[in-house]
Amino acid sequence: MKKMSAIGALAGAIAMLMAGTAYAKTLKLNHNNPDDHPLHKSMEFMGDRVEELTDGEIKIRVYANAQLGTQRESMELVQNGQLDMAKSNASELEAFEDSYSALNLPYIFRDEDHLFYVLLGEIGDEVLMASRDKGFIGLTYYTEGARSFYANKPVKTPADLKGMKVRVQPSPSAIRMVELLGGNPTPISWGELYSALQQGVVDGAENNPTALTSARHGEVSKHFSFDEHTMIPSIVVISTKVWDELSEEQQKALKQAATESAQFHRKQWNKASEASIEQAKKELNVEFHEVDKAAFAEAVAPMHEETAAKSEKVSDLIDRIKAAGE
Repeated sequence: MKKMSAIGALAGAIAMLMAGTAYAKTLKLNHNNPDDHPLHKSMEFMGDRVEELTDGEIKIRVYANAQLGTQRESMELVQNGQLDMAKSNASELEAFEDSYSALNLPYIFRDEDHLFYVLLGEIGDEVLMASRDKGFIGLTYYTEGARSFYANKPVKTPADLKGMKVRVQPSPSAIRMVELLGGNPTPISWGELYSALQQGVVDGAENNPTALTSARHGEVSKHFSFDEHTMIPSIVVISTKVWDELSEEQQKALKQAATESAQFHRKQWNKASEASIEQAKKELNVEFHEVDKAAFAEAVAPMHEETAAKSEKVSDLIDRIKAAGE
């Protein structure tokens, strides 16, 4: 009887243990930045928070350096439900959901406060959910500051871009922007950009200052011009299939963790950007140039009307984003 009782108690303990872990799930999140990048740290922050908020039911394992595929490949895997989560950005996501094209317009945001007001408010949430029927939804936005041109010569006016081969993301907005500025847009994957700059496949690129140091582009491009044409955020997305498998409480916890990580990231990003500028100056001898932004804004102004003509939905988003900055 004692033996039977002991066996029964052991079986009960195993059953309780299994019940306690039945809903535990580890989500795989892939991105293309190094593991010391602010984006990686912010995604790890999100993972820590959702694990805490769900008492260990939901965990996130973050894969840096495109270990599970390029940014584009990751998005396709997420759409198919073969990858749980990925980090992309609004520029690439407009190829999957045209609502993101409103966020990619040059000079649509007045400043960082305007950007965050839009992203963390009703408009931002609407864009994140717009892709639900396309196999994924967005969870939150991570700022990456303003994007500017860098090359082996200063780009102080649109005329300086004439004839230049400029690396862009595979985004219709990015391609059109460089065309209007007089350059030759050349889509190249992030992982291939350093060698493309080094070998002269492209003459320059456009990104935020951290690219000079985290990706070492400052070794092969010595001039960074602050035209600050776009403020394109990164977005953490999750497969619709995976999202729908979570309970309502788990979804709420994941969304809260994602939003908190966005706020955490904003502070970390600004510090990292300032540090990158100083490092690029001192260690890589990169020269930074202020420019007359008005000339750039005027050259790309047609994009606003062109993008608005895509659909009433996109036109409405553009109008609301501009109104939010007034």
